[in-house]
Amino acid sequence: MDDHPLLREGLTQLLGRHDDFAVCGQAAGISEAWTVLEQQSPDLMVLDLRLGGGDVLEFIKAVRARHDRLRILVLTQHDEPVYVERVLHAGAHGYVTKEDAPMEVLNAMRQVLQGGLYVSRSLAERMLGQQLVSRPVPPEARLKDLTDREFTIYQLLGQGLSSREIAGRLGLSVKTVETHRENIKRKRGLATTAELVQEATEWWRSRQLPLA
Repeated sequence: MDDHPLLREGLTQLLGRHDDFAVCGQAAGISEAWTVLEQQSPDLMVLDLRLGGGDVLEFIKAVRARHDRLRILVLTQHDEPVYVERVLHAGAHGYVTKEDAPMEVLNAMRQVLQGGLYVSRSLAERMLGQQLVSRPVPPEARLKDLTDREFTIYQLLGQGLSSREIAGRLGLSVKTVETHRENIKRKRGLATTAELVQEATEWWRSRQLPLA
């Protein structure tokens, strides 16, 4: 979804050279995007922050509320970390820029489709540098013992998602999510789910920039 036809066509041609992708629709604005989503039910939506017809962040939130299994990857010219944090907070699953190599964009799409999160490597390095300099992670929030899947679920718990909502977002069963949740509790030395949610929420909030 992009307001520039040449960019949409270029991405379509790129995907057409890879057998694991199939383009089911294009849109130049939010209204058209809704039509494509309702008619085609895609697995992944790739969109630009400049998509016309409304507030793209609110659009992402609305799409996530209505299509909870849809994966969303933002592909945009904005390369500032503040945009990444806002987009992910709104519910997108990945963020790459139009300056990134085509193979990185394809890898981002594959990772997001597989249930992961992805941020452009150059942006991720900048964000990490900012956090280490200006906002060091407190000792109680160091999560190095968690697997990647457990870490993702920890983040989603911190955002207020239930096990069922996490299962829907990641394409897992509720039982699998609950098993991961119990493993996280054990590794974090927490006795109850309420303690886990409180810790995850405090950690998540500490990583966010103000949205005002």
